[in-house]
Amino acid sequence: MAAKPKLVEKETVQLPAGYKPTEKEEYMNPKQLEYFRQKLFNWRKDLIEESRETIDHLKEENWHESDIADRASLETEAGVELRTRNRYLKLISKIDAALKRVEDGSYGYCEETGDKIGIKRLEARPVATMTIEAQERHEKLEKQYVDEE
Repeated sequence: MAAKPKLVEKETVQLPAGYKPTEKEEYMNPKQLEYFRQKLFNWRKDLIEESRETIDHLKEENWHESDIADRASLETEAGVELRTRNRYLKLISKIDAALKRVEDGSYGYCEETGDKIGIKRLEARPVATMTIEAQERHEKLEKQYVDEE
């Protein structure tokens, strides 16, 4: 089990244009933390903007379609949009938790083992909280629990 990371000191980090973290750098150095902080923040901002657009769209929609098939289609589309936005809300809370981990210095480390999650995994899933191995074990246990019920 790897040692837990230390609290990161606050410092202003300017990222070079086009910066991408690499495995050759010290893991979760200030540049990498700033890169992922910005990535998470921008993702959060985009999700909130899309949610606002959905709300505006639903407010503008004419819900008094005379044709029952048109109204049913409209309501189905609205339901799909609302379910998507609900998933966004859950994702935003995961992004907020990841941003807190960036701030406290625990970002990039598995919550189960303390091991490094890895740059490639974080690029693919910036809200990841476990290494792939720990995630697979967790999912196997979940599946066994569901199968036993």
